[in-house]
Amino acid sequence: MKTMSLKVIAGSLIGASALIMTGCVRENQMLDIPNNNQSTELISMKTTTQPVIDGVVDPIWENATKLSTTTQVPDPGNGLFYGYIGNQYPVTLKSVYDDTYIYFLAEYADATKSVQVSPWYFNPSTHLWAQEPSAKTFDANGNITRDGWGEDKLAFLWNIDHSTTKFAAQTCYASCHLFSPYLDPTTTPATMIPNQSANHYTNGANEKIDMWWLKIGRDPIYGQFSDEYQDWSGGSSITSLVGGKGNGRHQDDQVVNGASTTYPFGPTYSSNVGGTSNNTQKLNITGKTPALSVSVPKYIIPNRNDYYYILADEVTNGVAQQVMAVDSFGVLTLKDGSTIDPNIGTDFQRIGDAVYGGHGAKIIPSYVSAPLTNGRADISCQAVYTGTSWIIEWKRLLKTADTKKQDIDFSSLEDQPFGVAIFNKSNYQHGIKPNLLLKFQK
Repeated sequence: MKTMSLKVIAGSLIGASALIMTGCVRENQMLDIPNNNQSTELISMKTTTQPVIDGVVDPIWENATKLSTTTQVPDPGNGLFYGYIGNQYPVTLKSVYDDTYIYFLAEYADATKSVQVSPWYFNPSTHLWAQEPSAKTFDANGNITRDGWGEDKLAFLWNIDHSTTKFAAQTCYASCHLFSPYLDPTTTPATMIPNQSANHYTNGANEKIDMWWLKIGRDPIYGQFSDEYQDWSGGSSITSLVGGKGNGRHQDDQVVNGASTTYPFGPTYSSNVGGTSNNTQKLNITGKTPALSVSVPKYIIPNRNDYYYILADEVTNGVAQQVMAVDSFGVLTLKDGSTIDPNIGTDFQRIGDAVYGGHGAKIIPSYVSAPLTNGRADISCQAVYTGTSWIIEWKRLLKTADTKKQDIDFSSLEDQPFGVAIFNKSNYQHGIKPNLLLKFQK
């Protein structure tokens, strides 16, 4: 019989909308890293009984050694984590393994279940559709203007084949770089632009890091945990070429196979490995002269309340209707000819407090969700919100079928350094706990 645990534990790790472990190392120099005087070893216990991956704590976990630690949001500079710096997210981790799989349990306290990601809402004052910010926003005086509508996330970094030389000492920080200004060729003359973001890439062409990144509102829909990796990808030498956005973060089973032909010359990838797509499009306002293009949702499920995602299958079978037109009052015309008038009532509008308020019942999700595929789907996972905390269970083969060196191989049962991060209702701002060590009980 299973028992639902209400313990304060797990966490989120790395990642960001386009960033993961943003702003960790400046010119390869370490930031101050809090150690919290806590244990750093996670002991994986040998078991003959497989835990069921359902987000409910099996009795097998009661015998597993617990690692309790605390992630903390650092200050990487440039105001990247402003409004979150110093926040601490305690987390508890457990692990067991058998001859085939390694299993993990993470639990952590969270007062809010944050699974809405920048949802669409209608502004009746401007008659425009807009998306909530994915992180807190502030005015020039540092006063919060809107709470963030980001997602709870959990992430881990592992050193693939001990290839990343700095990983043993720095773990999460081994691939995080704050760049110097980069050259913007779109200006005349070309000028150096201050780079306000940080990118992930390793420090050499042969270095790779395994990155597990769980978007708690999305991946568990299909019982998955996104398997990704980091590599060199040209490092800082390509920063100017890609408009300051070059990084080595990729999804498993993808490799860079080219680049766009116009600036910024971002990479193109070898395959589509599933996951979410943005529920957004640009449409010209009907009858507007000259033409005026505005952003609106691409799909909507007209009669659904309180939903935070649209399934790809719902698009295919017509449950989700495509938005075909928008008029100057924000009224949407759908593919079946019906209309949505967001001016009637507050179903599609912000309600309550201007900073911390919510929305009407019919706000529209920002993404369409599809299953992860190929190597990105190596990790099975479930997450359950208890009302006060997250319980997350996942498993992965000790040795996957990976042939591209995008996965860590646990089959030798060697000690493995790792780092963990927690995102709490945020975009890329996250608490970090580096310098942890996985050990196998033999």
